[in-house]
Order: sequence, then structure tokens, then C-alpha cells
Amino acid sequence: MNTIKKKLIDKTATLGVVGLGYVGLPLAVEKAKAGFKTIGFDVQESKVEMVNSGNNYIGDVVNDDLKEIVKSGLLSATTNFAQVASADCVCICVPTPLDEHQQPDISYLKESAKSIVPFMHRDMLIVLESTTYPGTTEELLKSILEESGLKCGKDFHLAFSPERVDPGNLIYKTKNTPKVVGGITPECTDVAAAMYEAILEAPIHKVSSPAVAEMEKILENTYRNINIGLVNELAILSNKMGINFWEVVDAAKSKPYGFQAFYPGPGLGGHCIPLDPYYLSWKAREYGFHTSMIESSMMVNDRMPEYCAERASKILNRFKKAMNGAKVLILGVAYKQDIEDYRESPAIRVIEELEKEGTEVVYYDSYVSEYREHGVVKKGEPELTAELIKSADLIIVTTAHTNVDYSFVQNHAKAIFDTKNAMKHVEARENIELL
Repeated sequence: MNTIKKKLIDKTATLGVVGLGYVGLPLAVEKAKAGFKTIGFDVQESKVEMVNSGNNYIGDVVNDDLKEIVKSGLLSATTNFAQVASADCVCICVPTPLDEHQQPDISYLKESAKSIVPFMHRDMLIVLESTTYPGTTEELLKSILEESGLKCGKDFHLAFSPERVDPGNLIYKTKNTPKVVGGITPECTDVAAAMYEAILEAPIHKVSSPAVAEMEKILENTYRNINIGLVNELAILSNKMGINFWEVVDAAKSKPYGFQAFYPGPGLGGHCIPLDPYYLSWKAREYGFHTSMIESSMMVNDRMPEYCAERASKILNRFKKAMNGAKVLILGVAYKQDIEDYRESPAIRVIEELEKEGTEVVYYDSYVSEYREHGVVKKGEPELTAELIKSADLIIVTTAHTNVDYSFVQNHAKAIFDTKNAMKHVEARENIELL
């Protein structure tokens, strides 16, 4: 039997995770909970110190779980990549953002790979989980790792397995979400699958190559991007036609087959859905191919914050108020309900669009007390009081947090623009306008 597979079966393998963020820390925790000695690597000393002291900073990690596995010695964190030498399997879970030109920024991935190279050894498994363009594992990562002098598929194993983290999902977590795995060679795939089988409760789906797994991840999020672009465009049209589009979607989803409900909103947020289609469009240009349908949906979704600001202006005009000088209260800056994550949040872009017009913008979000954007920190209101609501010329609901008393908001607000249909159960609706 393959040495590393034997170590995985008898749980004597040491597992590593590079990047202790929204993807990496939950994965490291699951590895340790499964009984493996696990080492977390991160360049941020603050994260390393928090992990080693058992202090959690990720919503999807159970605080007590982290404390217990750190105390037991199963999980430790470090900034010292020399400890990679003691790891049998290393998963790379670093950010893959877009640069200012909306092109893939794979600098974190490159640096992580280069940090691993000096400490690689034979019979080692490396898995990339960071979302990226098809071909990254084979064309980029493999060549960097082979600078170690080791041959991929002979001396070490390499695979891609896309992360499928959905922050705030109460049902599907890292442990029970099915895993897709594609290795450079069939044996690479088998070894990577064996690792995930040893730590997860979910089924493992093997594919023939890393590129298939990379494209699969892009498909997942592009599928959502396109469908959200469709409903956003139809919501804009429905508003012009005087039709409640939220009622339209509810009616359509009564069909038990052939339709999946997607909902409009102020734009797309999070690290995956707004970014992943850009990776594919960028790569497609290498083949002289334009992803026209994808690019069209991105144009619609990217414009939604501006459209919401325009709608806000029209509502204020009806109250004889100009955008310049008006006070707007934003409810929610997290990118989705009931989480503290504000990465790529469309609410922040709505705020920026309003402030361009001279609007005084304040926000309340019980999950996000402050956020940093373009190097500037903006603090939220500490409490959602009747006085705060009454002081605003307009309330804009941009995140549908479930812990907000929307009847209370409606009762005290002059006007409300609900971009998420968060107030659907509020009976008095004379001051509520839907996206």
C-alpha cells in the first residue's frame, strides 16, 4: 500500500493547511477533530496567535471545538514554513482576489507555493483549494513545486479540490459538504481522496484532472452569477412595468420541476460568486473566446449598486429631498444575512454611490460593527433605536439579517427601500418600496 495512504488510514499522518481564513481554519479544525496532528500556516502573526490561544475568529468554527483541539495538541499554528517538512499532506487555502483591472491576482498562491518548496519531501501530498482559473494547478503550481527537484506524480502527489464554503449555512459545513477531487495522475487523485475520506463525512467525487475540478468550481458560481443577473435584470424591468417581481418569483417556484428560485438584490457579494466568472473570462481570452453570456450577467450585477442609488434618489425626490444633504440609514453591510463577512459586499458599494452624491450615510449591522474599505474604517451605529430610524430621510435594507425587528423599523421610518424583501412579513406597507 502507498505509504501516505497507510498513514491516512491509521491516522499517523501530519496534515498542514496554508492560509487560516474562512476556508483554511474550518478545514484545519476538521482535520484535527478527525484525530490528525494538524499544523496551520499563515503569514499573519495575529491569526497564528489567536489560533494557538484557542481564540476563534471565523463564524463557521465552533469556539469550543477550537479550544479543545488546541489544548489537546492536535492543532497548532505557525508563521514558520520550515514546519512543512514535518507534514505529509498540505492544503493551500489562500485568497485569490482580482486586481484593480479585474484580472486574477494569484500572488498569494505563488508565494505560498514558493514558501513550501524548500521543505518538500518524497511521498508528500499537496492540494490546492483556492478558487482559480482552469489550468492553474497543472500550468503554474506544478512547475513551482517541481523547483524542489522532486517530480510530480513520481516523488510527490498534487491535486485540486475546490473549497465549497458557504458562510452562515446552517446545514452544510466543511465536514458534510461533498468534495470534488482531481489529481495530476490517477494515484494523485486517489491519495487526495483518501485524505478527505479520512476527515470528512461527505462523499468524495473523483474527476479525471485538476482542470476539470477547477472548471467545476467556476461552473458552480458562474451558474449562480448568471441566474442572479437574469433576475436582477427582470426586477429592473418589472419595476418599470409596475409588477412586484418578488411575487413573480414566488409564483414561479410553485412549479415542482424545471425552475430554481433566485432572487434580485443590490449586487453580488462574498469571495466567490462576484469574482469567479472574471477568472474564466480572463482565461478564455487566451483561446480567443469571449464568454458573452457570463460577461453580460456580470455587467448587470455590477451595475446593481448604482441602480439602487438611483432608485433611492427617486424615492427621496418624492419627499422633495435631494440626495445631496439627505440622511440615509443602511441596514446591513454584510454580504449575506446573519454573518459577519463583508467581503465584496454590494451594500458598501451602495454606500459609496450615495456618498458620491453628497448623501450623509450611516449604517447599522449587528454583525459588523465596523468595516475597512480603501484603507478607511467606517463605524456602524451601536443600536437600532427609534430615534435613529426617525432621523433618516430614507432607510435602505441591503442585508436581510433575521435579528432585525422590521415591524419596528417600518413603524418609525419615513420611507424604506427594501432591496432584499426582508420586510415581506410586515403588514403595514405604505412606506415600503421593493427593489
